[in-house]
Amino acid sequence: MSIEKALDAIRKGQVILIYDFDDREKESDMTVASQFVTHDIIRQMRQDAGGLLCTTTPYRLAKAVGLPYLSDVFWDAREKYPVLGLMAPTDIPYDNTKSSFGITINHRDTYTGIPDCDRALTISEYAKTIFQDKPADEVAKDLGTYFRAPGHVHLLNSSEHILSNRHGHTELASAMMYMAGVLPSATICEMMGDDGHSEKKEDCIAYAEKKGIPFVTGEEVISAWNDFKKQHPELDV
Repeated sequence: MSIEKALDAIRKGQVILIYDFDDREKESDMTVASQFVTHDIIRQMRQDAGGLLCTTTPYRLAKAVGLPYLSDVFWDAREKYPVLGLMAPTDIPYDNTKSSFGITINHRDTYTGIPDCDRALTISEYAKTIFQDKPADEVAKDLGTYFRAPGHVHLLNSSEHILSNRHGHTELASAMMYMAGVLPSATICEMMGDDGHSEKKEDCIAYAEKKGIPFVTGEEVISAWNDFKKQHPELDV
């Protein structure tokens, strides 16, 4: 089963490909558990995927420690900077919900923050920091101690109640992390084609087969997630 192979790969720190939907972005994202990110994985994403590198945070955790959606930051600043209000993302062509984009960060031990090793450090240390078994205010203090913003790693905040009202890669990847039993933060990067457009689904499938990488679709993830939630009614995400 493709989902089981993908979950096993995630547990081993390997990348998988997640395609969303034919009526959404029509994109495949290279996906890995953030806790296992290395500079080799960042290089693989940069060279073979080529899209924007982003790291997810569960909704409740982001809210608890005070990590905002970037659109909210811009909207709250619109009186001082009116152009931000004018540019509010109310017409996203593939989505009718809030953009998942949060702030950008660098670990304070990075230099510029953009090389593979810098981004790998930022992402792996972010996963360790955000999921500490500490009160939210202490986690927030640690984020301030070890990270600076803005930076070169884009954070994504998942929507409340994963995959109930938004079916983006943020939520699909987050669901896969929960089902795999790893820290529920994923790092994702869109697959880009040589023609200047997103890589076609069939080409991503061919790449996955050539490289031995599991490929799953949004429909498969949602079906598995619904079964997983039935088996884990205590899970509140």
